[in-house]
Amino acid sequence: MLWPDTFNNYFHPDVAHAAVTVLTAAGFDVTLPQGHLCCGRPLYEYGFLDAARAYLLRILDRLGPQIDAGMPVVVLEPACASVFRDELPNLLPDHERGMRLAAQTYFFDEFLDARAPQFRPPALGRSALVHAHCHRKALLGKASGSTLLSRAGLRGEVLDSGCCGMAGAFGFERAKYEVSLQIGEQVLLPRVRAADADTLLIADGYSCREQIAQCTGRTALHPAQVLALALRNAAPASTRSDVQRREEAASPG
Repeated sequence: MLWPDTFNNYFHPDVAHAAVTVLTAAGFDVTLPQGHLCCGRPLYEYGFLDAARAYLLRILDRLGPQIDAGMPVVVLEPACASVFRDELPNLLPDHERGMRLAAQTYFFDEFLDARAPQFRPPALGRSALVHAHCHRKALLGKASGSTLLSRAGLRGEVLDSGCCGMAGAFGFERAKYEVSLQIGEQVLLPRVRAADADTLLIADGYSCREQIAQCTGRTALHPAQVLALALRNAAPASTRSDVQRREEAASPG
């Protein structure tokens, strides 16, 4: 099951389309939840834990058959994945189905590493810089994402860049805007500006990609978009779907 988080479902559906393309190419059947669901991530940031708990209980009820059947849940947005992996066990420690969902939740490329380690699209043969979201680094370690480079045939590094500074809604708030910029300017933003135009910028977090775009004018891609790009480059134009052609027109390179 691919989790359609609010950011990628409503703002950047091209990321979700790319994920379906890649997961299908890797040999998986992809399904989506029926109807709108939200993990409740924004509620945690402002202390609305009772409401967040209600959101989780709704998810556990609606996705009960899939969770009980052991279906993996692939989450594109790290902040949402951390809700299921971290916040959920803390809020509902005695909920058996909740513990199952926590154990069955994967970050996108983590899922490929665990379930399709031999999947290799044609190599892109380009340079890349990878910036990992803070929630991802907290759960998987700051070096996570290095296998993405080899899987996509890229030369580059996973930046030791700390936080992008945007941090969800933090960087959008007037009182915190300057602090947000100072955090980003420590490592991430200077490295992005110094990168060659042909260097792929990769960031799995929506807010991270937004900070890069607003502060440097560069476009960062989600790992799903990078792997979909590799698949598209190897496919004859006549065989590409309309969705793939739209994604290609919107993606750098």
